[in-house]
Amino acid sequence: MSAVQPRREGDTPVPSIHRAIPTAAHGGQECPPHVGPYRGRLAPSPAGYLHLGHARTFWTAQARASERGGTLLLRNEDLDRQRCKPEFVAAMLEDLRWFGFEWQEGPDIGGPHAPYTQSGRMPLYRAAFDKLRAGGFLFPCTCSRQDVLRALQAPHPGEDEPVYPGTCRYVTSDEWQVTGDARPETAVHLSPVTCHLSPSWRFRVPDGRAVTFNDGQFGPQTFVAGRDFGDFIVWRNDDLPAYHLACVVDDALMGITEVVRGADLLPSTARQILLFEALGWVVPAFFHCPLVSDEHGVRLAKRHDALSLRTLRTEGATPAALRAGW
Repeated sequence: MSAVQPRREGDTPVPSIHRAIPTAAHGGQECPPHVGPYRGRLAPSPAGYLHLGHARTFWTAQARASERGGTLLLRNEDLDRQRCKPEFVAAMLEDLRWFGFEWQEGPDIGGPHAPYTQSGRMPLYRAAFDKLRAGGFLFPCTCSRQDVLRALQAPHPGEDEPVYPGTCRYVTSDEWQVTGDARPETAVHLSPVTCHLSPSWRFRVPDGRAVTFNDGQFGPQTFVAGRDFGDFIVWRNDDLPAYHLACVVDDALMGITEVVRGADLLPSTARQILLFEALGWVVPAFFHCPLVSDEHGVRLAKRHDALSLRTLRTEGATPAALRAGW
């Protein structure tokens, strides 16, 4: 981990930034890039105030779109009903504009792929879910509630989805297991019509398949299904799409040609590639940015109020000074 020394513009301190760079796994074939005019996106979640880590990743996304003469859109990922609040949406738009971001499509200005707010795109997610279910890619699951609750948000380092043990994997689409015991002789199956419980739905990964892609920052990557990641949730039991499905649907239908995001989402890319393929959509290119951490080496999160754009702005920092610290 390397550190960039703090800089100052006048009396305004600029926080030091530490970059955590994961090791690239080599081997396999690259996923084909999207063909067509460049389209990138900023995809924040209004579950808190944006921090310096968001700004650095988003700035990379904007630069890559600008360098290629492409289009940059803003997407409001507000599916977390408990944490996403209107005041955070307003702050998100204000802070992004203050920092110097410009987008050509978004929830505030519209565009050809509206709505650009995820809570308004539920019919699109349901259609994709129905297609996956009809294709036999999904199975209902009543176990691991913690995984279900976690699925809505993009995973953080050390909190990636554990490899699913397959407890409900062999239950048919018309009935599902509620005992948590995978042994056929002890399994109990009930019709979802007559049972008071509601299942979540998992994507059945092709065990042993090496999912490979060439990341624009970290190079060739390989993740093996069933070893590095298991069957993952695409639809939650509270009737909301999980992060992976919503992200894939939006990136595909909004015509995103390159996904620029944090390196913590490298493992998620393998899952999402499987969804792109199952839905018959072109896989975009990927560029994962090094993570930003505080002076103690802790990855920035929305709880880091001291490094939020709003706080830094209040303390007199300027966008130019903050960018100089990169």
